[in-house]
Amino acid sequence: MPQIITPQVLAAIFQGFSFVFNDALKGVTPLYADIAMDVPSSTTAENYGWLGQMPRMREWVGDRVVQSLNAYGYQIVNKTFETTIGVKREQIEDDQYGLFNPIFAELGRSVALFPDELCFPLLSNGWTNLCYDGQPFFSSAHPVLDANGNLTTASNQSGGAPATPATTPAWFLIDKSRALKPIIHQKRRPFEFVSKTSEQSSDLVYQRNEFLYSVDGRVNAGYALWQLAYGSTAALTRPNFRAAYEAMITLRGDYGRPLGIVPTEIWVGPSSHMIARDLFETDFLPVDGAPGEAALSGAVGMIANADKGLVKVRMTPWLP
Repeated sequence: MPQIITPQVLAAIFQGFSFVFNDALKGVTPLYADIAMDVPSSTTAENYGWLGQMPRMREWVGDRVVQSLNAYGYQIVNKTFETTIGVKREQIEDDQYGLFNPIFAELGRSVALFPDELCFPLLSNGWTNLCYDGQPFFSSAHPVLDANGNLTTASNQSGGAPATPATTPAWFLIDKSRALKPIIHQKRRPFEFVSKTSEQSSDLVYQRNEFLYSVDGRVNAGYALWQLAYGSTAALTRPNFRAAYEAMITLRGDYGRPLGIVPTEIWVGPSSHMIARDLFETDFLPVDGAPGEAALSGAVGMIANADKGLVKVRMTPWLP
């Protein structure tokens, strides 16, 4: 006998789906927080003019010098994201709705990982997407002032723009020790699990004979400080890494002020993961410095790996 569908039955089913969704949501830890900072939003878009200023101390002679925090017009506009699952009335009547539990669990996992999906591709596309200073996020022409106040440029990239960001195995150095991060994850409205199950209030339920379960929220992501990230499309080798590392630690801000940036992590996609592990996790490397198979202590042609542990190897499938 088909189950009689009552508001109480639908409420119980929604509660079950909601439990499965939230349990999966809480069971996943996204990675984006290592490269991005959460910034709350209270309007359609947020302006980040202050990104152009990294405060520095000066001798107090005469009046205070006020540092403007609105020198740039960089803005991140919130976007609405959603997904909806329809459950046929017959599946509820026939007590088959339990078959959907894995789908709602996967939906919860997808929502938990959505910040990764938003933030990490910004690194891959950083050679074309612009940041607050009007240059691509990864650029050799970021404007800075030298010690004499003259305009010059600084670089946070090597290898040039990838021909196809979706497939080029770029790698990225990140300094995650700062309060600021290179990426902004802007949060306007958190994702919420809701349902449309009333024939009286929903034409879709009436016309399609489906009960709808949805998740939606308002968020977006953009660029913060280019100084805290270095992108390279050059081969991941010991010399190329060391050149990138030195470029970050010697980076200076306006008026020649050392920024004290030290990369703590290297982020790679799946295709470069084992190469990065060879370079930064093994005790020995081939004499030519190129990564290879697991190096054995005392093996002929091997040298101690002085770069072991210098940066932490991190991998995400959202990088090519």
